Amino acid sequence: MDKLALMKTANEIRKSIVTAVHAAKSGHPGGSLSAADIYTYLYFEEMNVDPADPKKADRDRFVLSKGHTAPGYYSALAHKGFFPVEDLTTLRHTGSYLQGHPDMKHIPGVDMSSGSLGQGISAAVGMAISAKLSGDDYRVYTLLGDGEIQEGQVWEASMLEELKKLDNLVVIVDNNNLQIDGRIDEVNSPYPIDKKFEAFNFHVINIDGHNFDEIDAAFKEARATKGMPTAIIAKTVKGKGVSFMEDQAGWHGKAPNDEEYKIAMEDLEKVGEALCQK
Repeated sequence: MDKLALMKTANEIRKSIVTAVHAAKSGHPGGSLSAADIYTYLYFEEMNVDPADPKKADRDRFVLSKGHTAPGYYSALAHKGFFPVEDLTTLRHTGSYLQGHPDMKHIPGVDMSSGSLGQGISAAVGMAISAKLSGDDYRVYTLLGDGEIQEGQVWEASMLEELKKLDNLVVIVDNNNLQIDGRIDEVNSPYPIDKKFEAFNFHVINIDGHNFDEIDAAFKEARATKGMPTAIIAKTVKGKGVSFMEDQAGWHGKAPNDEEYKIAMEDLEKVGEALCQK
């Protein structure tokens, strides 16, 4: 998929995020929107996955460590074809398979249930070790929040001796600088994030998480890196694409009302129209 197509797809995913959270009247739009470009690149360019065969043995694995941003994850899976886009409006509804956090037992395409922050990276490390032990060549990707990396378990997973050989593992940090209580550097600063991962023997790449040229180059560099895992630190904007949500901690876990939903969709329609002129 070329860059323009990726940008258009990311915008459609953002529309679906806003629509799903609005329909649920709850959920986490801010961090879903900040990671939309990463989700798009992973599922439409980088990862070996097949919606017709979600459990195929040689598929690449993805673990959403920051599980509360499931609206973004689900939107990417739906647009990829794992389940109908229309089902996104059942998010968090009684009887829906689209729970508030990823559920591997009921949602096609989900490789690991998640939600409790800090745990997803441990599961991803285990998957990557399994691939090495089995001689399989699938790759493992996990997405963490920058507030999430305040959790000690993230660093327990990162210091594992076996991790030093896991060149099939890519850790992505959605560095939007906001968490539920405010700016991460004011709550409990994890900075410098890149130097911390370097200290744990990761190959580290810093990028603009909304620039598809930089995203593409980073994942290609990760594939070319041998003998160590890669950490991609993606600088992003929480609420990206929706004017009143951008860089606002208040939109970490709040749904738009009807009026706000209308404005949000108008914002994203304008983005789409601009992309169609390119």
